[in-house]
Amino acid sequence: MKNLSSSSKKARADYFTYAGVTIAFIVITLLRNAGSLNRSQQGLLVPICCYIVMAVSLNLTVGILGELSLGHAGFMSVGAFSGITAAMSLANIIPSTALRLAIAMVVGAVCAAIVGFLVGIPVLRLRGDYLAIVTLAFGEILKELITCLIVGYDSNGLHVIFNVNGSKTASDLNLLEGGRIIIKGAQGATGTQTIASFTAGFILIMITLLIVQNLVRSRTGRAIMAIRDNRIAAESVGINITKYKMIAFVTSAALAGAAGALFGLNYSNLTAAKFDFNTSILVLVFVVLGGLGNIWGSIIATVVLYILPEALRGFATYRMLIYAIVLILVMLTTNSPQMKLLLQKLLPKRKEEEING
Repeated sequence: MKNLSSSSKKARADYFTYAGVTIAFIVITLLRNAGSLNRSQQGLLVPICCYIVMAVSLNLTVGILGELSLGHAGFMSVGAFSGITAAMSLANIIPSTALRLAIAMVVGAVCAAIVGFLVGIPVLRLRGDYLAIVTLAFGEILKELITCLIVGYDSNGLHVIFNVNGSKTASDLNLLEGGRIIIKGAQGATGTQTIASFTAGFILIMITLLIVQNLVRSRTGRAIMAIRDNRIAAESVGINITKYKMIAFVTSAALAGAAGALFGLNYSNLTAAKFDFNTSILVLVFVVLGGLGNIWGSIIATVVLYILPEALRGFATYRMLIYAIVLILVMLTTNSPQMKLLLQKLLPKRKEEEING
C-alpha cells in the first residue's frame, strides 16, 4: 500500500511538472502574440529553453547519478556545430525549416551521445574530484577541437579540414561553384540561417522531461540511484556499476547535444568559445540552486537566474554584483535548517500525507 501511495505521489509530481511547463508555454505564447513582449524579451525565449534542457540533463548526472561533471558545455558544443552543419547542408534538399530543425536536433543528440560514450569510457572509472577535473579537461578539449574544424558543402557533399597547425583556410576546401562554408575554424559558424523557435524549445523540454522522469522511475533509474546512495552495496547485489553510470552519462550528453543544436540555430554567428568552462559552471549553478535531483527546481532556477542579469541591466556596473549576492543568499536560504523548519510549518498537510502514506 505504501509503495502504491508513493508511486502515485511521484506520478502526480510528474504531471504537475508537465502541466506547469505547458501552462507557461501557453501564457508566453499569448503574451507574444498580443505584442506584450519586446524584441529583447522574445530573444531570451529559445536560450532559456536550451538552458532548461541543459539543467535537467545535467541533473541526471549530478543529482540522480551523484557524479560531478564539469564538461557539460562540451557536449552542448558538439550538438550545436553538428546540428548547424546538418541543417545548413540540407537547406537545398529539405525546404521545410521545421523538419530541418528536427533533423538537426536529432543529429546533435546522436553526435553528443557518441562523444559522451567515448568520453565516459575513461572518465566514469574515476570518482569525486578526479572525475570533475577530467570532465572539465574533456570539455575544454572538445571546444579546442571544434575550433580547428573548417567545414563546407557543395554538390559533392561535405568537405572537412582539421586545421591543427593553423595553416589552412576556408579556400583549402576547394568547394565547387555554389558551395558554402559552414564552419570557419576559430571564427565559428557564420551566416547560419536562424530556424530555431520557441515552440521547438517547448517540445524539446517536454521530451527531455519525459525521458528523464521515466528513466528515474524505471528499474534503470532505481539502479542509478542505488549507485549514488551506496556504490559498494549496489555492486554487492549484482548491479553493473559501469553500465548504469554510462546510461545516465550518455543520456545526459545526448539531451545536451539536442539543446546545443537548438541553441546554435538560434544565432547567425556562433563560436566554440561560447561553450567554455563558464557555461558548464553556469548550468551547474542552475542545478545546485534548484536542488540536486529536483527536476522542477532546476526549471525554476534556470528561468529565474537566466532572466535576472537581464532584469538588472539597468543597474549597469552593479548588476553582476547584485546577481552574485542573490546567488549567495539563495544558496544560504536553501541550505538553512531554519528555513527547512519554516517550510515544514508552512506545509503541514504534506507532512501529514507523508506520515499516513
